[in-house]
Amino acid sequence: MRLHNLRPRRGARHRVKRLGCGESSGHGKTSGKGHKGQKARSGGSIRLGFEGGQMPLIRRLPKRGFNNAAFHKHYAIVNIDDLNAFEAGVVINEQVLRESNLVRGHFAGIKILGDGELKHG
Repeated sequence: MRLHNLRPRRGARHRVKRLGCGESSGHGKTSGKGHKGQKARSGGSIRLGFEGGQMPLIRRLPKRGFNNAAFHKHYAIVNIDDLNAFEAGVVINEQVLRESNLVRGHFAGIKILGDGELKHG
């Protein structure tokens, strides 16, 4: 196989529809657009959803629903069991949790959940 032997697959290439080139071509005179009307004019494409001036269906139906995801706050989760990694009497704050890699990334705050048991008070 060489580059000069390559051919497109059968049916991959369509013949160009030559419009307005004589009546006997089958696409003469009106060039397949029929007589008059909006679609026969130049630039006569109608935008999606247009219903001829009637109020479109998308605007007749009521708006539905609301999504609060953009305003949702994300919290870092730390379990009580994870706090056993620290020595007794140490003050645990956000900075200490970040240094120990228990909290990584950007969060609105930290939640301490009750999974596990604290070994030392």
